[in-house]
Amino acid sequence: MRRLGTLFLKGLLAVLPAAVTLYLLYWLLTTAERLLGSLVRVVLPDAWYLPGMGVALAVSGILAVGTLLNFYVLRRVWEWGERLMLRLPVARTVYGAVQDLTEFVSRAEELGDQVVTVPLPGSDYRLLGVVTRREWQGVAKGLGGEETIAVYTPMSYQVGGYTLLVPASAVEPVEMSVEDAMRFAVTAGMSTYKRSSPLEDSRSDSDAAEG
Repeated sequence: MRRLGTLFLKGLLAVLPAAVTLYLLYWLLTTAERLLGSLVRVVLPDAWYLPGMGVALAVSGILAVGTLLNFYVLRRVWEWGERLMLRLPVARTVYGAVQDLTEFVSRAEELGDQVVTVPLPGSDYRLLGVVTRREWQGVAKGLGGEETIAVYTPMSYQVGGYTLLVPASAVEPVEMSVEDAMRFAVTAGMSTYKRSSPLEDSRSDSDAAEG
C-alpha cells in the first residue's frame, strides 16, 4: 500500500500542474466565447456563426486597445478613465490591486538580477526578496531616500507579502531570476533552480535505490 501511495503521489504531482493550467486556459476561452459569442450572434445570423468567433473577438479587442493606446489623445482618455476608477470607493481597491499586480508581473524581466536577501536585525536569519524600487521621485516625502531601496518579500503558500524599506548596503545580491526567487519563496524553499518533472525525480529515486 505504501508503494501504491508513493506512485499515486508522483502521478498526481505530474498531472496536477498540467491539469490546472489546461483548466484555466479552458475557463478563459469558454468565458470569452460565452460572453462575446452572444455579441457576435447579435450582429451575424446564426447560420454564419462559427465556434471560436467569441475568442477571436476577444483577441482582436485586446490588440485594438493596445494599438489605440499608442495615440496620445486616446492614451490621455484612458488615463482619465483610470483616475476616475481610482476615485470610486470600492472599485479603487480592486482596480488598484489588480493594476499593481499586472505592473509587477510586466516588470519582472526588468528586475532581472534584483533578487536579494535581507538580514533580520540581531540574528543570522535572512529573508529572500525582490528589489522593486530604487528611485523615489513622485513618492511621499520621508518614505525613501538616496540610500533606501524597496524590497518585496513574498509569503509562502499564500498571496501576500511585505514591502521592506532598507538601506541598499544592507542587502546581499543573489544570482537567481525573479521567477525562481518567487517560486522559491512561495513554495517555502521546496522549489529548486532547475525544474525537473516528477518522472525524472522518480527515475533518480530508482537509480539511487538500485545503487
